[in-house]
Amino acid sequence: MALTRIGLAGLAVMGQNLALNIAEKGFPISVYNRTTSKVDETVQRAKVEGNLPVFGFHDPASFVSSIQKPRVVIMLVKAGAPVDQTIATLAAHLEQGDCIIDGGNEWYENTERREKAMEERGLLYLGMGVSGGEEGARNGPSLMPGGSFEAYKYIEDILLKVAAQVPDSGPCVTYIGKGGSGNFVKMVHNGIEYGDMQLISEAYDVLKSVGKLTNSELQQVFSEWNKGELLSFLIEITADIFGIKDEQGEGYLVDKVLDKTGMKGTGKWTVQQAAELSVAAPTIEASLDSRFLSGLKDERVEASKIFQGDYSTGLPVDKAQLIEDVRQALYASKICSYAQGMNIIKAKSSEKGWGLNLGELARIWKGGCIIRAIFLDRIKKAYDRNPDLANLLVDPEFAQEIMDRQAAWRRVVCLAINNGVSTPGMSASLAYFDSYRRDRLPANLVQAQRDYFGAHTYERVDMPGSFHTEWFKIARSNSKM
Repeated sequence: MALTRIGLAGLAVMGQNLALNIAEKGFPISVYNRTTSKVDETVQRAKVEGNLPVFGFHDPASFVSSIQKPRVVIMLVKAGAPVDQTIATLAAHLEQGDCIIDGGNEWYENTERREKAMEERGLLYLGMGVSGGEEGARNGPSLMPGGSFEAYKYIEDILLKVAAQVPDSGPCVTYIGKGGSGNFVKMVHNGIEYGDMQLISEAYDVLKSVGKLTNSELQQVFSEWNKGELLSFLIEITADIFGIKDEQGEGYLVDKVLDKTGMKGTGKWTVQQAAELSVAAPTIEASLDSRFLSGLKDERVEASKIFQGDYSTGLPVDKAQLIEDVRQALYASKICSYAQGMNIIKAKSSEKGWGLNLGELARIWKGGCIIRAIFLDRIKKAYDRNPDLANLLVDPEFAQEIMDRQAAWRRVVCLAINNGVSTPGMSASLAYFDSYRRDRLPANLVQAQRDYFGAHTYERVDMPGSFHTEWFKIARSNSKM
């Protein structure tokens, strides 16, 4: 057989779908998996889905030798040790100038470590975020490759065709930057996704618990929202979920799903990085805390028996007004979530010297990925207008939108609190906005306390310099007067 254009190792569902996508775009591809049945399954799928040019191999040596030089192999295996094991297996057969691409959700520092190790062996390395789930991998994901630019140029022609295509915007892929920047950007993308999903769940909770909307009404509301400024993949699938009946019983399936959210770690990494970089990301943090609390199902059941009572105000609710208020609150909160994510990326880019283009990131998230949304186009334009934008909130267009929606936003958060419905994401977003917009915060008291007990010093608003006061001595002296 003729040599293939590229190889892919790791044939779980994401790997299979990406391989089929590549083949469908006209690039013959070799595939390999340690469990050989996955190889045969992928080749069979390729035949069924259009006799696609997918060629399977059961051993790494023949797999690698089947790829044209310089060889490019994409790995889609579980992050951590399995990646190192796969690299070792492949590298034993690769030659100088060949390239390995990790398409998993890997910790960015692991990618940088591996890039250096591969460089010592004369191999090129890329860490590439892949977003869009199974459907995206098959039909067009958002791709975030970072690392060796030379390696990126090897496969740029493939990625440009395989990525999601957005009219008037182009393929949802770009070279992100050096080192582990591709993995880092994908990690923060997932953190924003956490925030987005949490905010949508809170909108659902307020409408259901306070507004008493039925699943049928909720489906109609979210479908309508998906025609306007909230148009997005997550709003679209939420509307779909509310319309699915339970095939194994009565009612709707969403009501039978256990209220316990899983996670794989990228949201936690995002919050940890925000803390390391001293970047406030309360919406994303609230979404992570909410997942932790959801995992305490048994404890929550017992707590509900202790804290029994009717927490609702019992006051009548204007359903139409509530729906409109929640829509506005959700949109304003989403702006805060994206602003926080972009600030994390900006801070890391500055620290590492990556020179990341935030507007370009917004562009490649417009299609294929889980957080794709119509307002990403406006985020791109905001950073195009001002690449050095301090915060998305102060872009003139977004600032006006926040101001126009803050009354509804406050009404929703207050209504939820008064009815005992938790809205940690919306509340954190509102607190973030209220803190950011104020020229003076009560931090002066906190710093005075730090100086009181720890002599940490403080600055003054009326003169330059660093100051320390013997607060204790003065307070005791005053008390004796």
